[in-house]
Parts: sequence; structure tokens; C-alpha cells
Amino acid sequence: MGKHMYPPAPDMRKADTQNLSDGELFYIIQNGIRLTGMPSWGNGTTHDDQDSWKLVRFIRHLPKLTPQEEQEMQELNPKSPEELKEEQEEREFLNGGQSDERTKQSHEHNQHSHQH
Repeated sequence: MGKHMYPPAPDMRKADTQNLSDGELFYIIQNGIRLTGMPSWGNGTTHDDQDSWKLVRFIRHLPKLTPQEEQEMQELNPKSPEELKEEQEEREFLNGGQSDERTKQSHEHNQHSHQH
């Protein structure tokens, strides 16, 4: 999402975003930015306000993300069917051309044959 947006989404780790006040970030999250891909997320509930403040804290943390945190976030991102297919093909290649299920069955078979 957002790869082909115009204007493009800003890198929230950079000064243009980080120099905004917490209140400005909260306002943008709640109300969006007209004529851009940034929608409004606010609906006026207390729970919604709390979620927006959590996003403000998250945006503040972005410049300090550790490689481990970034990896965890990438793993949580939704994947397109093309990305899922590519990952499956990569796993099959790394497993010597076998699908994950065939590799698992082969491994289980080898474990059982060694137990006898």
C-alpha cells in the first residue's frame, strides 16, 4: 500500500516528521491530510484518541528502531499473493526442490525409521 501514491508517503524517521510536535502528529492522524493518501483515522472516541497517541509514540520511536524490531515488523506486514508465492518458491529451493510438507513428512519418516 502506498508504493505509487502521489505525493509519496514521507519517511517518518526523518526530520520533516520528527520535527512536528506531538499535537501536530496527533492532529494529522485524527484528521488526515487533504489531497494526499493520508486518511483520517479519528472518530471521536476515547479509545480512538488513545490509539492515536500510541501511534504518536510509535512514530517518535521509529528513528531508534533496532534491526530486530524492524525484522519483527516486516514479518507482521501483510503479504501479497505474489510475495507469498515467492517465499514458497524460495523455501522449496532451499529444501532441495521439495515443498515444506514433503520435507516435513520426509523428516518425520527418517525420525521413525531411526527409532526402530
